[in-house]
Amino acid sequence: MRTRRLAPIEPMPQDKESAHAALDPKLLEVLVCPLTKTSLDYDAEAQELISRAARLAYPIRDGIPIMLPEEARKIEED
Repeated sequence: MRTRRLAPIEPMPQDKESAHAALDPKLLEVLVCPLTKTSLDYDAEAQELISRAARLAYPIRDGIPIMLPEEARKIEED
């Protein structure tokens, strides 16, 4: 029996640039606020998806949008 050698798994880079990787535009086209079903604005610097209708900011963690209202940050009135 032959043994296969596998390449070591490289850890994902954790620098600032990788943490602020752009969200796929196609994903942004289909994602909506789970409460209002309205479109979302992407804040790349804060790594959040903003629902202006619900006044909530959904976090993006490790490139994954967390679309749970209980995880969202409330946006204060201006």
